[in-house]
Amino acid sequence: MPLEIVRNDITKMKVDAIVNAANESLLGGGGVDGAIHRAAGSGLLAECRTLGGCKTGKARITGGYHLPAKYVIHTVGPIYNDGKHGEKTLLESCYRESLALAKERGCETVAFPLISSGVYGYPKDQALKVAIDVISGFLLENEMTVYIVIFDKAAYQIGEKLFSDIAEYIDDNYVDEHTDYSRERIRMNVLPPMAPHKRRKKSEDDILETCDCKAMPLEDDLGAKLKHIDESFSQMLLRKIDEKGMTDAECYKKANIDRKLFSKIRSDVNYKPSKPTALAFAISLELSLDETEDMLRKAGFALSHSNKFDIIIEYFISIGNYNIFEINEALFAFDQSLLGA
Repeated sequence: MPLEIVRNDITKMKVDAIVNAANESLLGGGGVDGAIHRAAGSGLLAECRTLGGCKTGKARITGGYHLPAKYVIHTVGPIYNDGKHGEKTLLESCYRESLALAKERGCETVAFPLISSGVYGYPKDQALKVAIDVISGFLLENEMTVYIVIFDKAAYQIGEKLFSDIAEYIDDNYVDEHTDYSRERIRMNVLPPMAPHKRRKKSEDDILETCDCKAMPLEDDLGAKLKHIDESFSQMLLRKIDEKGMTDAECYKKANIDRKLFSKIRSDVNYKPSKPTALAFAISLELSLDETEDMLRKAGFALSHSNKFDIIIEYFISIGNYNIFEINEALFAFDQSLLGA
């Protein structure tokens, strides 16, 4: 997927360039900066001495030396005071300048740490939001795979309220599907059994109420369903893109999907995507929950309240938040697979 949050040691990332959260001297320091210098070897420090330092919000590029990465992009993040001294603007500049250098050198893969979120004190949830916003904006116009590398779970957090809201939603909806008989009956559109002496013939109103389709005339609803009964996932996806007035590129970029994978889906009418890929397109297209479940069925999947991944996706759809990068932040925080491919 074009943007991915991963838990790893950035010095071990096999990418074209890694980004170093440096200080203005560029001569090494603690944290990520020190780790990169140690892993790269003395050649990196020697080249950095020739650069004459770097101002906050700017970036410089060097070779990777003993690192798996070909390049190291050094950027200086702001020291956080109270958020009222231009810290956000400077942090955004760090990401933009670094991405511009990576593009200039023809990099196809880049790995970032969470800049300024260590000893520089930038609140981690705010630092992550800045990173996601700038990188996702860049990826809408450029082809590149970007990683945000988190060394350990303690170094990562989303907003406390968002985490709390999602956790509460999971608690309210997470069930054991093997014992949730009422939900299973609803899912299968089956009424609870009646006592023999109360059994009666179902009227049309009963049937419509059971399947929750009373708002639409039965003939129209049935006709719409029959029209698309043999539609494959690929066909439904392309139809929805047209209905939404989107271009292919707008859709797969919003879905955090690689262009090559989208080309496969477009060219193969019977292509079967993974569940995260199918859901990524549903999010990109801003489908309703019913439409999302329909798209999943075309791919051979369904949403389940016994799956935390599914419940988190349902939560974001229910509140109308279709920002796939924010959804992936939450999925990562709850140790779930990410959307995209």
